[in-house]
Amino acid sequence: MCRNLQNSIVSYTRSTKKLLRNMMDDQQASLDYLSNQINELMNRVLLLTTEVFRKQLDPFPHRPVQSHGLDCTDIKNTIGSVTKTPSGLYIIYPEGSSYPFEVMCDMDYRGGGWTVIQKRIDGIIDFQRLWCDYLDGFGDLLGEFWLGLKKIFYIVNQKNTSFMLYVALESEDDTLAYASYDNFWLEDETRFFKLHLGQYSGNAGDAFRGLRKEDNQNAMPFSTADVDNDGCRPTCLVNSRPVKSCSHFSNNTGWWFNQCGLANLNGIHHFPGKLLATGIQWGTWTKNNLPVKIKSVSMKIRRSYNPYFK
Repeated sequence: MCRNLQNSIVSYTRSTKKLLRNMMDDQQASLDYLSNQINELMNRVLLLTTEVFRKQLDPFPHRPVQSHGLDCTDIKNTIGSVTKTPSGLYIIYPEGSSYPFEVMCDMDYRGGGWTVIQKRIDGIIDFQRLWCDYLDGFGDLLGEFWLGLKKIFYIVNQKNTSFMLYVALESEDDTLAYASYDNFWLEDETRFFKLHLGQYSGNAGDAFRGLRKEDNQNAMPFSTADVDNDGCRPTCLVNSRPVKSCSHFSNNTGWWFNQCGLANLNGIHHFPGKLLATGIQWGTWTKNNLPVKIKSVSMKIRRSYNPYFK
């Protein structure tokens, strides 16, 4: 009787193992099938994504691009002589540039003809960028943006031209101020787009040159977090604090720093009512001996000989 029971248990165990093995084989086959289906779907999604991305990058690959002029002043002087030229987006093709590009033209302020090279409004666009972004530009030309060092260089280095820079500032309490410089130009990329400014005028103070010799940002190259040209060797003092990198100190924003200077219009945007260690800075614009909190700013350039400017 014991032997019969033992044989029955062995037989039952074997049949159970076989049943479990068959169930596992069926499950594995199902898993393999599902895995193959998922892989096929992923490949299809990847192909579709690639195709959509390609079409976004090159929606009209064979359509020629025709520029409206060399810069916004040139457009104002040519088109504007025939009919009123509205502010908005235009395509320009400056002398020396290897490609045309889109810009925002201000055709209303003080006679128009301004090419806007930077604008800050609400802090939506992130200005904490590396060299490549500041080189090519970023943001939305209809909102906040940085036009790009290469594009600015092409505009202001055209033959037989001289450009002025106009900085328009607005405080959190809606007070307006400005700083203007004649003979604004940049050196080329090999010299990191070193800044050159002529004579200052305005009511916001000359923050680019600062209050002390060591604050002078004129004739300084551009710096970012990954390309450091700020003159802090090995460190510089900012409010008695040692700083190795002005870009790092200014939350990884890019500018023409010099130990670190009083101007940084690309700093972190100040939100109303909130205090930040750094921000959009124009240190010579003060109220009650304190720097004014800046809500918005724009930088625009125009050919200096424009007869409309007074």
